[in-house]
Amino acid sequence: MKVTPTNIPGVVVIEPSVFSDTRGSFRTVFHAIDYAAAGVEYRFVQDNVSESRRGVLRGLHFQHPRGQGKLVYALSGEVFDVAVDVRFDSPTFGRAVWTTLSEENHRQVFIPPGFAHGFAVTSEHAVIAYKCSAPYAPDCEQVVRWNDPTFDIPWPVLEPILAPRDADAPPLANIPAERLPRVGS
Repeated sequence: MKVTPTNIPGVVVIEPSVFSDTRGSFRTVFHAIDYAAAGVEYRFVQDNVSESRRGVLRGLHFQHPRGQGKLVYALSGEVFDVAVDVRFDSPTFGRAVWTTLSEENHRQVFIPPGFAHGFAVTSEHAVIAYKCSAPYAPDCEQVVRWNDPTFDIPWPVLEPILAPRDADAPPLANIPAERLPRVGS
């Protein structure tokens, strides 16, 4: 397994070892001991799967309080995946990182609690799986504008298909500090 840190501490890109032969391939998508050695020391309590078609953009979502760490990967298709640090007191507050996740590259991204997450589908269809370190809490879910210019995210979809809550989300500067997570919360 190859682990690559990003320019935001805590967010890492993981490339599991893939073993292929004439029958197909095998890979381990999560092993607690190996991931803990890579700095991903979370107890995952919920697995989610999201299916979307080309042009769909989901995000940028986060929970506060009761933030969720997420280990995200593509089961099929390809997405442009994004994490934004929304921890109000973080030295990397408002900074975004992104990577491509696909069934071909087997890449995963770990996003700690305190980050907004989103993705845009760049293949005809994509199935994304993610392990969460806390249960979904609808009363804690928040959304920040996907195209907030302060993030400078090079989204590959110019006119995305959005849910109404994503289309109407405020920019990060308009979210009151008390509604944002802090480092360590």
